[in-house]
Amino acid sequence: MARGDMDPRTGLLDYVVRNDAHTWIRRGGGLVAYGETARFTVTGPDRFTRAQEWWRSELAGAEVEDHLGVPGSGLIAFGSFAFSKTSPHESRLIVPRVVIGCSEGRTWLTYITDDAEAELTAESAEAALAAYLAEPAPDRVPDAADRLGPGVLSEDQYKLAVADGVQHVQAGELSKLVLARDVVAHLGGPVATAQVLRELAVRYEDCWTYAVDGLIGSTPEMLIKVENNTARARVLAGTLDRKNAPQGDPDYPNRVLAGSDKQLHEHQIAIDSLTETLQPFTSSMTSHSEPFVLQLPNVWHLASDVTAELVADERGEVPTSLALVQALHPTAAVCGTPTTVAGALIRQLEHLQRGPYAGPVGWIDAGGNGEWGIALRGAVVETPTRVRLYAGCGIVEGSQPEAELAETWSKFRPMIEALGLTGPSGSSGYQ
Repeated sequence: MARGDMDPRTGLLDYVVRNDAHTWIRRGGGLVAYGETARFTVTGPDRFTRAQEWWRSELAGAEVEDHLGVPGSGLIAFGSFAFSKTSPHESRLIVPRVVIGCSEGRTWLTYITDDAEAELTAESAEAALAAYLAEPAPDRVPDAADRLGPGVLSEDQYKLAVADGVQHVQAGELSKLVLARDVVAHLGGPVATAQVLRELAVRYEDCWTYAVDGLIGSTPEMLIKVENNTARARVLAGTLDRKNAPQGDPDYPNRVLAGSDKQLHEHQIAIDSLTETLQPFTSSMTSHSEPFVLQLPNVWHLASDVTAELVADERGEVPTSLALVQALHPTAAVCGTPTTVAGALIRQLEHLQRGPYAGPVGWIDAGGNGEWGIALRGAVVETPTRVRLYAGCGIVEGSQPEAELAETWSKFRPMIEALGLTGPSGSSGYQ
């Protein structure tokens, strides 16, 4: 059941009060959900196909009353997928019980139940929401025991991996490789996920703040958004840390990013990867002739937006957002190119399980609409007091190990600060 006449409160973030919220928020709009009506988990190379089959079966057996009929209203599922087809991490689709949505000035409440005898009324939906909001999670203050520690690779080991990756690129085996690393936040008390999400959503309002089953973050990169047969994507490649930018030089990011052959080359690889894969599903496609500089609180990025009109296949069906995710993932922005060569080198050089990091995260509705970002600038809550953060860099022929290491710290910064930790200090990078 979905309603379009619910009075909006001061903002969607007012509903992010529990640590078990599923969220998708940008500039005050999006979705916040609680509870679980159904769940599907899967591993392996066919994870997207099987997830789509499960979602179709859920839709076929559902009775949906949706008076609003906008993308994100009615029956929806939140999803998170493993980066790698070989990953043991379970990809998942989760159908929540209560969803609060907000888009273009409209706010709605959706109530989902698996009880055939349940009464679907406005009162029952609001009562279900009130039950979840009645027990908000407390905020957390920094603890003296909080610390940031190394992950699988030390800083020196990561620099060696980058140098090795550069050699493979210089040898002509591939044109780009994305190498990630992790750090671990050890907390003196339980993480306050809701507090972290609110801080990310306020500080990084141009990003998509997400939370699905312990995967949290605020990504600047939209893998694919489908709304009424129109697909949109935002591609990022090329990064410049704002921390050490000179004062009084407004042209600095344009000069350093847009004026860098290395950064432009990396960005062109990423945009070509997406547009070439998306083209068979479209009747027309437009993108920026040149990338623009996206300003975020921690970094500048070279960015390009792509818009495409989708066409029906031979069965007369327009691809759903999840079908396009399957076609597009992994892009050169998070893997490299050629994909097969890059994927093998990632497994060889990273020495870590990415799990859901750099995998698709987002939502899909009954009409196939949806928004799927790439799970970047994020972390996995492994236990109440241990949170694993991930960051990666695109490695091309001109990459320098020390610069790539510094870039990972700039990308860790949103989560480090949202967790109330101190960033890298001294040469070690850890507290």
